[in-house]
Amino acid sequence: MLTRQRALALLLTCDGDELWDEQYCREQGIPELWIEQLVDNFESGFRSVRQTIFFEGRLVNQYRGVRAVDLAVKLGEYLGADVKRATATALSRTAIVKAIREAVDEL
Repeated sequence: MLTRQRALALLLTCDGDELWDEQYCREQGIPELWIEQLVDNFESGFRSVRQTIFFEGRLVNQYRGVRAVDLAVKLGEYLGADVKRATATALSRTAIVKAIREAVDEL
């Protein structure tokens, strides 16, 4: 079971831009239901570095995992934050995570 303390620690670990593989999510104590809901297949884009996926320092074309920003949303909701309100003006994935952290801090 995910505790409040562990959820807070995970939220601090999320940066917004990372992809977490399923096994890493399990090792971190993320509920299996969340993993099933959030896991997806991603493909690298090559127009910019932000679209490119790297795994263990190597460029990969495809990756199956959970977006850290989606996990941050789940964690924020779990911790009782009004995530929709907090992230309404956020313009990037990292800004979304930052807004969620601030909303949780205000609780």
